[in-house]
Amino acid sequence: MQTISAPHVMQFPAWMARGATLQSDARPASVHNEARRSFAKEAGIFTQGDQAQSYYRVMAGTVRTYRVLSDGRRQIDAFHVPGDIFGIEAGEVRSMSADAVEPVVLLQYRNQQLAELATDDPDFIQQVMGAMLQSLERAQAHIMLLGRKSAVEKLATFLLGISDRLSGLGRVDLPMSRIDIADHLGLTIETVSRSLTQLERARYIELPAHRRSIILKNISALRRLDS
Repeated sequence: MQTISAPHVMQFPAWMARGATLQSDARPASVHNEARRSFAKEAGIFTQGDQAQSYYRVMAGTVRTYRVLSDGRRQIDAFHVPGDIFGIEAGEVRSMSADAVEPVVLLQYRNQQLAELATDDPDFIQQVMGAMLQSLERAQAHIMLLGRKSAVEKLATFLLGISDRLSGLGRVDLPMSRIDIADHLGLTIETVSRSLTQLERARYIELPAHRRSIILKNISALRRLDS
């Protein structure tokens, strides 16, 4: 399993810090000048090592961000769903790659535009900062999940989290494959399948045949596994 160290201090991009020094009497609020981008299923959005010139907001679909390790294994850092902002980097180079899990629609913003908007549109900046803090919280929770939970506990945590983000109704239509889930949780696909079967036999979940939908039948029991 990959060893990951939790971040101690949140690092903000240098271009964001530059924007924060703009004077309060700057010009009136400007148009964001975002570009609407569409990507087919499994299409690459950016690649680890690319220049980090822009960031994105998900309008429709699901995006995975991941690193390819030195031994060729893939570690999925996060899944980004509608409303999420991703692709903000502390440095000038992409630390990970991003692909479309399913057909996606994104709004693309250039980094320099965010610096200008620091005073032009404070509401938008607050949204971006909120998204960064949420991403940090999820990253810290993911580190704990990888290091301290059993396979069944990891899966329970994942199902509760993705259900809350996608629907919150106790039923989730998973856009990602079991291989994706395995690479996100630091498990093998066989372990993911066995853990799902174990949860189904315990009547914690229901797995409709030939579908990626999962019904969370006993949420309180899943939350006990998650705690």
